[in-house]
Amino acid sequence: MSNWYLYMVQTGSGMLYTGISTDPVRRLRQHSGELAGGAKALRGKGPLTLVYQQPVADKSTAAKAEYQLKQLSKSAKLALAASYNPSEI
Repeated sequence: MSNWYLYMVQTGSGMLYTGISTDPVRRLRQHSGELAGGAKALRGKGPLTLVYQQPVADKSTAAKAEYQLKQLSKSAKLALAASYNPSEI
């Protein structure tokens, strides 16, 4: 099992935020303001929903995957999120 994850969060207005973390659920709680340390870009943008997460081999691979995901169009990101099945994690 991987220690790192690539994840996407969707705001209430439909904006997508991409990041990496060792614990995407904790990170979502941080972004939502439940815990300290969320991204400034997501403050006041709630409610937030974790729409995608994918385990990756290590931090370096996660960072590269994050960059590649950020290069995709919003429609491609939404298609990826639509195909996400949490039971596969």
